[in-house]
Amino acid sequence: MLGILYMLLGSLVGREIFEGLLNIENRKGQNYIWLAFPGAFGIGMLFFGWAAYLVSWAASAAGAETPLLYGNIAVMAAALVFLTVLYAGRFRNRKAILSAEVQRLAENRKLFWKEAAFFLILALFLTWIMFYVFFIKDGILYSGFTVYGDYAPHTAMMRSFSLENNFPTQYPHFGGEDVKYHFMFQFLVGNLEFLGLRLDLAYNIVSVLALLGFLMLLYSIAKRVTGSGKAGALTIVFFLFRSAFTFFRYVYEHIQAGDLIRTLKENTEFIGYTANENWGLWNFNVYLNQRHLAFGLLIVSLVIWIYLDWVEAGCSHKEQGICWLRNRWFTWEAWKCRSVEKALAAGLLIGLTAFWNGAAVIGGLLILMGFAVFSDGKLDYLLTAAVSVMFSVLQSRLFIWGSAVETSFHWGFIVEDKSPGGIIWYLLQMSGIFFLGAVLLFFVRKKRSWRVILISCLFPMIFAFCVSLTPDVTVNHKYIMISYAFLAMFWAEAAVSLLRKKIPAKILAVVLCISLTATGIYDMWIIFRNNGPGHRVAVNMDSSLTDWLSENLDHRDLILTPEYSISEVTMSGVMMYLGWPYYAWSAGYDTYGRAEKAREIYTSRDKEKVEDLVDQEKITYILFEEGMSFEGEQGIEDTIKEIYPRVYQSEDRRIRIYEVK
Repeated sequence: MLGILYMLLGSLVGREIFEGLLNIENRKGQNYIWLAFPGAFGIGMLFFGWAAYLVSWAASAAGAETPLLYGNIAVMAAALVFLTVLYAGRFRNRKAILSAEVQRLAENRKLFWKEAAFFLILALFLTWIMFYVFFIKDGILYSGFTVYGDYAPHTAMMRSFSLENNFPTQYPHFGGEDVKYHFMFQFLVGNLEFLGLRLDLAYNIVSVLALLGFLMLLYSIAKRVTGSGKAGALTIVFFLFRSAFTFFRYVYEHIQAGDLIRTLKENTEFIGYTANENWGLWNFNVYLNQRHLAFGLLIVSLVIWIYLDWVEAGCSHKEQGICWLRNRWFTWEAWKCRSVEKALAAGLLIGLTAFWNGAAVIGGLLILMGFAVFSDGKLDYLLTAAVSVMFSVLQSRLFIWGSAVETSFHWGFIVEDKSPGGIIWYLLQMSGIFFLGAVLLFFVRKKRSWRVILISCLFPMIFAFCVSLTPDVTVNHKYIMISYAFLAMFWAEAAVSLLRKKIPAKILAVVLCISLTATGIYDMWIIFRNNGPGHRVAVNMDSSLTDWLSENLDHRDLILTPEYSISEVTMSGVMMYLGWPYYAWSAGYDTYGRAEKAREIYTSRDKEKVEDLVDQEKITYILFEEGMSFEGEQGIEDTIKEIYPRVYQSEDRRIRIYEVK
């Protein structure tokens, strides 16, 4: 399939960029393959994605009806020529076709087979869970109850590329305006569907590879920081199963009520005692519905791996205490560039990721800021930050032509009691000992670089409690999740260290592991139960409505619909005047204004008023669903059908579409 060829060519090109741009050195005890594989895939899809998008946009501007055709031909042809010339030259010089030999990829063979078995099991699990919550069978798309809400805007964006011509790009649930939400991951999936991969295959394959790649890098970083492969593997376990006291409290309450067994058997909802915790805000479900987050973290982790060299160099000086800290700021060694090339490359990677996942970019830069405080080579950090910001701003100027969401100070995240005591109590309820205990871990180990990395990993969480970038501050939970992912390695090391000691310490290690995973394990059980049969939203992928919309509407059209989430309409990829408003509101759009105007159009008996509003809002089609209401008011079809001709009616006569002449 062309979609598979696209990913293969992209990864091969990404491999060459990874080697040439980053020039990452192999470290003793590390098998390079766990850096090379995610690096090749992540960088390949990043550069391939941007190249295909920009060429396609240019083709669309030139009048092409199917611009993705030109974008893919250009990118894949260029890749084939580049790789053919490169490999032919290496073959003539009797070098390996791939730039690194097998010996370098798997230097520690004994450890390699253990790691390979671990990652194979992880890959199988990720593949199963991704397809479990999102799959197509017999022409019906099934999305699990815990994820379909997020998939509604994501799949609409994917379909806007695979079935429509979304250049310049708009947000399908708020069409006719700019796009404020990162969308390039969805473009990648939509492009793969355009190239022949079925939607669920495209979405799930890319998601599995992105998350698996990030976890490979997280393992490698943990192994490097802790010096233990076991701690690296346990880091992944702690990542998958979150820490909290929630499960223990839940069990205690239902023991008291005498219905524990029945409740555990029947419950299908996430448990929690803090605001929105029952959304699955803190567990693995986040990586199932926000799949672009893993891709962003993959790129960020590559840069973090590079800058660990800077941290280790800064922490290796012999000075102690205040003297060491002073010299990290007031000496030339602390500021002079160590590698301008790597700093520029790191900035380029992070900057190009801004519209793949903005939260990962901000979280990564915050961790790097923590590194910079205690590292040598501060000018490198400044260079990376400057290049990242430059490319991020460039993309914002390119895609956001309307108003952008303003950054504001917002203390306390979503905590009701925003006093210091209230924040501490919230963290204790939400994560158990994880975050507060991580602060105490700082005093356990005396290794300087270890402490620097731990402090730096707390920065995204601190940011989440101080700043708001969107109208819905709840989305800051992703910064806390980023801190959680990287802090897990310190708890993993603590558990492994205890397991090496005598029986009492081993027992403590087991208790620690249970307390850090019990709630997450129960959350995973809820994911399984609440996305299984009877707990899925179904959408007909062979719908005549979807086909009619995709064939008759283009990116210049704007259709007024009920406030749909995931549906046959959103699967057409058309631009809706106002889809489900939460999606657009949380991305920074004025949904209240449009909702009021849409309500007037759907419920008014004043023909002149309806015509004026439809003309003013540049609406070109109006969809009316039998018995519909809008914003709590019953819809009136008579006015609409008196003004505009009906151009479509569904087979069951439930849906009718009117065209605005």
